[in-house]
Amino acid sequence: MLDILYKRRSIRKYKAAKLDPATVRQLLQAALLSPSSKGFQSWQFVVVEDPEILEQLALAKKTAGFLKGAALGIVVLADPETSDVWVEDTAIASTMLHLTAAALGLGSCWIQIRKRQHTETESCEEYVRRILGIPENLKVLSIISIGYPDQSKPPYSESDLKFDKVSLNKYGSKF
Repeated sequence: MLDILYKRRSIRKYKAAKLDPATVRQLLQAALLSPSSKGFQSWQFVVVEDPEILEQLALAKKTAGFLKGAALGIVVLADPETSDVWVEDTAIASTMLHLTAAALGLGSCWIQIRKRQHTETESCEEYVRRILGIPENLKVLSIISIGYPDQSKPPYSESDLKFDKVSLNKYGSKF
């Protein structure tokens, strides 16, 4: 697992290659196996493979343009009535998608939707909901872009780890 964590980097450039259905299924299995508070599984997912829809979703916010080059976008959403900690549940599921993508040799990047603005009058969440026909009662946390990487980044090293942010037994006590 640590090997995957060291190698996993946010990838924003993808090769123009589709993912096979078995790979997409593995990604979804990982998401559906994500831990959730009290096992309520408040999360839901919209898998987007259609290039035209990916291009529309890439306009959700200024920094999401790379989504149009991805093979896949997985929109992570939840029903807040199912769990009061839906944000945490969906964040865990989003992370599981990242780690599974890395384990499969794929690149991925988290696109934050919750609490971001599309325009002055429309939130990113409202925009994504409108594009995908998501009901108003559901909340959108993120879109995870996934594809075969067309860029490489060096893995993290031991020197990148900030152990000074870790305390032992009491806050401020050096680890």
